[in-house]
Amino acid sequence: MNAIVITRPGGPDVLHLQQQPRPEPAAHEVLIRVHAAGLNRPDVLLRQGKYAGAGEVTGMVPGLEVAGTIEKCGAEAARWQPGDRVCALLAAGGYAEYAVADARHCLPVPEGWSFAEAAALPETVFTVWHNVFQRGQLQPGELLLVHGGSSGIGTTAVQLAVALGSRVAATVGSAAKARAVQELGANPVINYKEQDFEETVGAVGGADVVLDMVGGDYTAKNLRLLRDDGRLVFINAMQGAKAEFNALDVMRRRLTITGSTLRPRSADFKAALAAEVERHVWPLLRQGRLRPLLYRTLPLAEAAAAHELMESSSHIGKIVLLASGE
Repeated sequence: MNAIVITRPGGPDVLHLQQQPRPEPAAHEVLIRVHAAGLNRPDVLLRQGKYAGAGEVTGMVPGLEVAGTIEKCGAEAARWQPGDRVCALLAAGGYAEYAVADARHCLPVPEGWSFAEAAALPETVFTVWHNVFQRGQLQPGELLLVHGGSSGIGTTAVQLAVALGSRVAATVGSAAKARAVQELGANPVINYKEQDFEETVGAVGGADVVLDMVGGDYTAKNLRLLRDDGRLVFINAMQGAKAEFNALDVMRRRLTITGSTLRPRSADFKAALAAEVERHVWPLLRQGRLRPLLYRTLPLAEAAAAHELMESSSHIGKIVLLASGE
């Protein structure tokens, strides 16, 4: 099969299309003929050799989410049959024509959805559900502040929070991104290059939950704009992992600081998360209340260009690789 391989840690040019043996599913796994694979920021960190705990990445096939048809089922993968259309969460291996997945980490492609759309779901929806709703405990009527509101994670978080009855504010880096996120239901939307998000969100009473992928000097601002009993949830720290803040203020206002990374979690954890996502989020997909924004699709062979596009941060929504067409 064709697969994209990280030939060494580095820039997008280290991603090469190579021939690889087609994997075989273990008893608890399924083999998926991949039609589409979603891009995510952790793919970039893996390629750079900067993803904590990933180990040696040379020779690795990246890719954390795919959609396609099941080619073969392991003996214990009783839910699925060859030919089923699924999307799946992976630890790696998605940038390829075939991939194996734990059968419990697969979910059905919603009726009427393309493989490209479905490939944009697993990593993004699982991350948002766990961090915003499980760890952040966002409730209807509360205000969620989403940093990077035009990213794949951001656009998913905005739509999901609005669909479940919460209010959303978001930060973005351009007027075009602001318009796109406003159309998803966020208000206010703050262009961080022109406005101070702490001042703007503070003017509407502050936030109950902040979903942050920036870190650095955003941390103290996030904590200051949280309401009493507010929750700050980290999913990345693109501007720095270290920050100073007032611990006494955290104590006085009973603030919670938390965060997570999905890839290193156990298979059992991901299976339980998949079941909850299917129960709570899949009905919203069928109702048309949540749909990924596809910014661009590229052939599998152009993975390096796709990574360059992601690192430019010019995209709105998801970038997807097409491995076998629609």
